[in-house]
Amino acid sequence: MQHYPEGMLYVVATPIGNLADISLRALHVLQLASVIACEDTRHTQGLLRQFGIEKTLLAVHEHNESEAAVGIIERLQRGERVAYVSDAGTPAVSDPGARLVAAVRAAGLGVMPLPGASSVTTALSAAGIAGGSGFVFAGFLPSKAGERDQAVVQLQSEARAVVILEAPHRIEALAQAMAPLGARLLTVGRELTKQFEEIATVAADQFAAWLAGSPQRTRGEFALVLHPAPQALPQDDGQRVLGLLLAQLPLKTAVKLAADITGAPRNDLYEAALKLKNSD
Repeated sequence: MQHYPEGMLYVVATPIGNLADISLRALHVLQLASVIACEDTRHTQGLLRQFGIEKTLLAVHEHNESEAAVGIIERLQRGERVAYVSDAGTPAVSDPGARLVAAVRAAGLGVMPLPGASSVTTALSAAGIAGGSGFVFAGFLPSKAGERDQAVVQLQSEARAVVILEAPHRIEALAQAMAPLGARLLTVGRELTKQFEEIATVAADQFAAWLAGSPQRTRGEFALVLHPAPQALPQDDGQRVLGLLLAQLPLKTAVKLAADITGAPRNDLYEAALKLKNSD
């Protein structure tokens, strides 16, 4: 049985949707805490009510986190146990909490993390990505169109899987921005662990069409996994595949398929296709 010292900040993961995903350890610490700091007091009050927990709540969110940290440090110095929760999942990742944790550590006080539900690992586990190449957590891409487009351009050169989070009111804009990624696979996790959970894998350039397939698909929170970029085969393999396809298909179609299959640059294949056609 782990010891839960006084004067400690406890960073507690809470469910991302399904209340049954709360851990026994989280419930124990929330009961034990002198006070619970949280991203939204109304949301956390509803969560605690489900488990019969009554505690004083302190609002600590993105707009007051640095200032609120001062009061929490004073409580810790008095020997109180303070738990911090965000609205859903693990605090201090894409939710508030990182500045609070940094301030507490800078004050020479302890922080104990309690792991639990995470939309990041939940989405990855459903994507079915084999191999040990790792992944990149991009979080929320910029909300401004130009900055978002630039971020997507940078994803084109990222060979590893990328986890992206998005809100419902911006998901259609993100889908349009991701179209240039072409046939690269994207696993879409919508409303993960909730009643209307939906998981699908589509090509990035088909994501917008998938969303348009049902009015329900633009609702709820999203966790997306952009699959690793296909590893390019040697250039001669690209041209070999191109030659086979050109025998049966129009030039542009053959070039596109050869690029998708081999990962070879489309412009190089297009030039090679023109030379092959002109030599016939």
